[in-house]
Amino acid sequence: MAKNCNYKVTYFDITALGEPIRFLLAYGNFPFEDHRVKFDDWPALKPSMPFGQLPTFEINGETFHQSMAIVRYLAKKVHLYGKSDEQALKIDMMADTVNDLRQHIGKYFYHSDEKFKAQLRKTLYEETMPYYLKKFDKYVKDNNGYFVDGQLTYVDLYFVSLLDYIKYMLDGKSLTDGYENLQKLTAKVYQVPQIKTWLEKRPKTDR
Repeated sequence: MAKNCNYKVTYFDITALGEPIRFLLAYGNFPFEDHRVKFDDWPALKPSMPFGQLPTFEINGETFHQSMAIVRYLAKKVHLYGKSDEQALKIDMMADTVNDLRQHIGKYFYHSDEKFKAQLRKTLYEETMPYYLKKFDKYVKDNNGYFVDGQLTYVDLYFVSLLDYIKYMLDGKSLTDGYENLQKLTAKVYQVPQIKTWLEKRPKTDR
């Protein structure tokens, strides 16, 4: 990906699904336009978006959608996709599993029926999150501090980039509380120079 190309990320003024894309662009030191859509403006903009969804990613004016497709594209460009097809398979496997947990949390958070939401919360906190997080923590421990084969890959950035929004969905509870290896991984990602710079300069949001 040539650094003289024009890149544009369009998403809401939150972290969530836009942040993994921003993390990877920052990691690669690629300048990009960070276009943040106000929620009040979204209904008018939505019909012009591919399949009516955000985020989108533009390369020299050509628009692409689907956040995980964009993440994987960028991961290849910044060399965080492993060194073999088998490593790439492991990385995708773990990224998709992280995404499974994110979807479980989102299902709880966005449910409109408060009575059913309370039931979802109980299952999420007592069963679903511990099930995934114990396994994630062990994966990181067994892989020398990273999700895959003892090296930084896009799944590490993907996991960490989602934590702010997940914390918002969990009413301020940190997803990594009580999971030492996930906490250490998070700290390492935050100390990657390009990520550290991005965190310092990105717009401040409540989620």
